[in-house]
Amino acid sequence: MDIMTQLASWQISPPIIEHPPLFTCDEADRLLLDRPGTRLKNLFLRDNYGRRHALLLTRPNKQVDLKALSTQLGWSRIGFASSERLDRYLGVEPGHVSVLALVNDGAQAVELWLDNDLCEGDDFHCHPLRNTATVLLSKSDLAHFAEHTGHTPQWIDVPER
Repeated sequence: MDIMTQLASWQISPPIIEHPPLFTCDEADRLLLDRPGTRLKNLFLRDNYGRRHALLLTRPNKQVDLKALSTQLGWSRIGFASSERLDRYLGVEPGHVSVLALVNDGAQAVELWLDNDLCEGDDFHCHPLRNTATVLLSKSDLAHFAEHTGHTPQWIDVPER
């Protein structure tokens, strides 16, 4: 079942904007798309041992201090997860990551972290498991989605370099 059908089955029907493939926030900036809502940067992270994984949603221009974040959360040296881990845990390729990929994490092996800087945002920009479209997911729809996938969002203060 595709993600939009899955969302509809949960009474989540967000607007979708089709566009050329976008792999990074910088590419989206260069395209000059006028899209309402809150843009996101999605970081798929792992601890030093590869035992814990998290999807961090933050502002696109934020330079996250991973060392400080590791200390703050008590994780052993947080780093970026490999593309192999991304495929294994979220079922997507680099450049296609968004919160909606958690639909592929049936084991709830990935934690969902939301930067407190996004607290006032709404209509979050999310790839629907492909980078040729953007879904505008309201804050309440995001909470509803997370509930259906078994992921409890953790709002955290994300340190910046």
